[in-house]
Amino acid sequence: MRERNKLETSLLAFKKLDGDFNDSVDMIELASAEGDAAMVKEAEESLRATAARAGDLEMQSLLSGEADGNDCYLEIHAGAGGTESQDWASMLFRMYTRWAERRGFKWELIEESSGEEAGIKSATILIKGENAFGWAKTESGVHRLVRISPFDSNARRHTSFASVWVYPVVDDTIDVEVSEKDLRIDTYRASGAGGQHVNKTESAIRITHIPTGIVVSCQNDRSQHKNRATAWAMLRSRLYELELEKREAIANAQNAAKSEIGWGHQIRSYVLQPYQLVKDLRTGAQSYTPQDILDGDLNAFMQASLAQKLKGGADAAPVEDIE
Repeated sequence: MRERNKLETSLLAFKKLDGDFNDSVDMIELASAEGDAAMVKEAEESLRATAARAGDLEMQSLLSGEADGNDCYLEIHAGAGGTESQDWASMLFRMYTRWAERRGFKWELIEESSGEEAGIKSATILIKGENAFGWAKTESGVHRLVRISPFDSNARRHTSFASVWVYPVVDDTIDVEVSEKDLRIDTYRASGAGGQHVNKTESAIRITHIPTGIVVSCQNDRSQHKNRATAWAMLRSRLYELELEKREAIANAQNAAKSEIGWGHQIRSYVLQPYQLVKDLRTGAQSYTPQDILDGDLNAFMQASLAQKLKGGADAAPVEDIE
């Protein structure tokens, strides 16, 4: 039923687009014949709006991967650099939750590890919505921030790094086999705010998949059983995402996106001082209003990455360093 509804929605959107286009063209022809400039202008505005909707539908057509329609987990990890990178990780956390809200997605905090002085060491959020993984998957990689540090009394410029990893939620239609002998399950006390119960009981769960080294953890619920179920679902999703990357690497004879997540392989730079610029180093897409980007206005960057994937990366912009 979900697949049927998705296809039905796509067909209805196309039919409406086709109808609106023909209506606008007919109106322009009629108004031109009658010399009605106001009606021509109105029809042209309608045609521009139709073109914008066509662009949105084209982007939606790119989300045809096996798991693109699923919800997703988004992990953020601060890089080396202590407070600077931890503060940058918290800024990314805010950026992605704002983006989710802008698109009408719901999000839920799964795990968070606070920094010693400010920011976060790591965080995992669950983003729920149609095509959540399809849109967010392009954000996996290392993100670099250049700014005048608010933590430096000498007001020097600092460069900070944080990594983002996005993987899909595995639903019941996808079978992932995991052997219990390959797992190590640890319990520990949850950190951060949460009341006396959180601080006194070992309700948090950490699961390690020994063959791959994948580690997942959950501490957002008071119940150890619920945290265990969430962590188990996260592990299945991670293993499935790993399998997808292997398939992509074989099909394209390239390394999967996850292999490029490392220092020196940043996908995007955010420069706040001495000038303002956000540039995606894979596609060349850029913005001179970083505050808008940090407030969650990420659609242009995501669309550019999706379009590049469709073209097979042939027109990718050369990687440039930004200082």
